[in-house]
Amino acid sequence: MEAFLTTLLLTAIVQTGDRAQLLCAALGQRFARPVLLTIGVALACGLMALIGALGGVVVGIWISLDALRLFYALSLLFAGLGMLAPRRPVDTLPGWRTGPLLTGMLGLFILQFGDKGQFIVAATAARSHDWVWPLIGGWAGTVLGLMPAIIWQERLAAWPIRPARIAAGLVITAIGLALALGAFGLV
Repeated sequence: MEAFLTTLLLTAIVQTGDRAQLLCAALGQRFARPVLLTIGVALACGLMALIGALGGVVVGIWISLDALRLFYALSLLFAGLGMLAPRRPVDTLPGWRTGPLLTGMLGLFILQFGDKGQFIVAATAARSHDWVWPLIGGWAGTVLGLMPAIIWQERLAAWPIRPARIAAGLVITAIGLALALGAFGLV
């Protein structure tokens, strides 16, 4: 259950102000059918979490306990630093003529393949030697993190997302750094 809760919480938090959230807001404004867009986003999030969870379990079999600790620490450290880094502009896919379901699913899948949320799911699955709970937690957390962008779209710009993103990035970076130092036996 710990794998579910930590993955749920972390993947939801790392979506704050992320490029995926901006893409979802842009697609929410473009398409008048939020239900189809939400289904497409949920499918992409599920596929990303599945790939991360299965990959993490495979990696967890190959590496030692100390390396697993470092893998998990690095997933948090890189996620936190990624939240602190300046964002690149997001392509809002204006030329795609595939409708809300496919545009949301494929656009989000391409944007988030190998991203910090998937890395967290993989590291949690590797550490727990379980793919089911990290999969469910990563899927639900990512969907929860992206839903405000689909629902509130342009109103999201008025929220204090940048300070929240920086604060969360600092906390996650600090936790990742502490875990990395612990993995090396320095704390």
